Formats: sequence, C-alpha cells, structure tokens
Amino acid sequence: MKKYQHLYVIIEHEDGKPVPVSLEMLGEARRLMDGYNKKYSADEKVVAVVLGHDVRRLCEELIFYGADAVIYADSPELRYARNLIDTKVISRIATSKELAAKFSDASEFVRPRYMFFAADSIGRHLSSTVLAELESGLASDINKLVIEDLEIKHEHKTKGQPMKYERTLEMYRPDFSGFLWTTILCLDNRNPAIERDYHPQACSIIPGVFAPIERDSTRRGPIVDYVPKFDECDLRVKIINRKIVKSTVDFDSKKAIVSFGRGIKDSPEENIKLVAELARELEAEVGISLPISKKPFAVSEGTSSTYMIPDRVIGTSGRKVAPLLYVAAGISGAMQHIAGMKEAGFVVAINPDEDSPIKDECDIFIKGRMEDVIPLLLEELRKQKPAIEVKK
Repeated sequence: MKKYQHLYVIIEHEDGKPVPVSLEMLGEARRLMDGYNKKYSADEKVVAVVLGHDVRRLCEELIFYGADAVIYADSPELRYARNLIDTKVISRIATSKELAAKFSDASEFVRPRYMFFAADSIGRHLSSTVLAELESGLASDINKLVIEDLEIKHEHKTKGQPMKYERTLEMYRPDFSGFLWTTILCLDNRNPAIERDYHPQACSIIPGVFAPIERDSTRRGPIVDYVPKFDECDLRVKIINRKIVKSTVDFDSKKAIVSFGRGIKDSPEENIKLVAELARELEAEVGISLPISKKPFAVSEGTSSTYMIPDRVIGTSGRKVAPLLYVAAGISGAMQHIAGMKEAGFVVAINPDEDSPIKDECDIFIKGRMEDVIPLLLEELRKQKPAIEVKK
C-alpha cells in the first residue's frame, strides 16, 4: 500500500508563530509514526504543511518540534487563512507525487495515509473542505489516536465477510456530553459492488489534548518549497481588514475558578447569579461544562451571553485549566470535563448525587443542591474575609 504514505500535519500559525495546537499535533504525529515505523518496519514520515507569507523560518522550527519534512507554500495571498484558496493549495500538496519525492521514495505515492488538522474555528472548516476535495472521510474533535490492524465484518464495507484492515487509524472522541467514547474508522469499501478507497484517514484534533515534544535544535530535515498558482476565481474572497479578538474569559491569571453545569436546572437564572457571586467573592473566573454552552435552559439574554458561551467551556471541547482552587457546582463529572480541570490544585464539588463521577475527582465533596450550599459558603466566606484581609 505504498500509494498511501506518511502523516501530513496541517500547521496553523499567526504571522509565523505556530499556534499551540500545531506543535501538539506534531508531537502526537511523531509518537504515532515512531511506533508505526517500528511495528511495520517502515520509513514513513511526519510531514508538516505550512501556508503563509515569509514562513521559511517557521519551517525550521517545525523540524525541531518533530517533523521529518516540511512542505510550505509562500505567497502574500496566503498570509491570512482563506478557506477557498487554502483548500485548493493543501489538496494539491497532498496529491503531489513530485513533492513527496523530495523526501521519500514516491514512485507509487498517490496521497497521504493520514492527515491531521486542528479542531478550532479554522481547522474544522478547512478539514471538511479539504477532505471533500480529496473524497475521503473525516473524524472531528478527536482526543485519542491509535494505529492498529483490525478485523472488520460489515454488511456493506466487506459484504458481510471478516476482513483484516491493516494500519487503521482508530480515532476516539467523547460523545453524549463526555459520558461515552466513540471510535471512528475511515475504511475502504472492499465489497466488489461498491469497491473504492478512502484515504487519507483524517481527523481534527482538540487543542490542549496532546503534549508537544521537547524542542531539539539538532534535528534536520528537508524543507520543500511549493509554488502555488491561483486563478482569478480563487481570489474572489478578499480580506479588507483584520482584527484579532481575544477571549474576554481570563482563566490563566486567576487562582480560582467556579464552574457550573446542568445542576442549575431548577432555577437557572438565580443559580447562575449565585455562582457569579461566589466567583466574585473568591476573585475567581466562571467556567461551565460543555452542555451549558448549548444553552439548554431559558435565562435572560444578558446572563446567556455572559456565561453560557463556548469561551467558558472547560474540558476537551474547551479549555484546560490548572487553578489553585476549582469549585464544580452542579457538575456530574463527565470525562471530557475532567480532562480539562484535573490539574487543578484543590477541587471542591457540590452535587446532590453522591454517586456522580465528580466525587472521585475532588478533594472535598459537598452533598447538596447548589442553591442550598452556595449561600452558606458565601456567608462563611464573608465572615472570614476580615481575618483574611488582616493576614494579607
């Protein structure tokens, strides 16, 4: 199956500085392909793909962070992300035997075996249009990856016969609010009636899930220049002005975070106000679980637009945090949320269900409804505050 080779990682950057998830994807790609090459006695590469302007220096950094080779397209037209032309350029890079031949034996190369994109606002859109162009499948929002040989028996894919699929990328994602792992496979059709290949096996990867490898400035690898060509219709979308909007939610500089989940359900508006009041008393930021960002409860527009927003989500679908104090109010403890707060120094959970998974993740578990518990905490904090101020 040499027609499918290598793992291509689509790099995102801001004026030549890689966004963290790009290095995280490279790190996971390095670990996967090191294992792959050892297991299959192969020599397939981790290939970073970069689009931009004046990005040659970035390419060297990507080698230091785990890429075996880098393919880059440099043009003023590629300075900022534009889905239409980015899709075209990446699709051509992915199907270019000439480019692959710069760093490997590409005599049978057709396209990459695997591709990674970031699961952010740019990568989710780009991955879907690139894989549509390449006519293959895509798994989104992935946070675990394994390469295995699998025996598959499927009514349509294998016509009901057990068949071995080698070098299959198992792509895992949390579903049903994080209470269930789903494994997604991108498999060729081997049923003669509908036979066709689905490569590359591709996915978008949630930021913050994987760790980058340590920078090694002694690493060397080929850097391949691809000269993109644009038609007039490719450039019909123009960027007139551009402004970076930073998140107004400041988890990083706060020593405490108070988060809430579906436990607000009995009095959503009032309970969110209680959580916000507790956060103010603790000089904390307010976080939420993923389901809350879907706005499952009716509250005022001001409360909804302030607190029930994706920027506040903590977990694999949002932010990873590590405050000294983490208060989880009305949060059950789905695995995707735990992954985002497990590095907190001290965890207090408030929940009426003593069998909820959050109980196993906290230092103090308070059994009770948040509307009953938080007022008592506020009262006690206010009593203690003068003494705390004196100590300061």
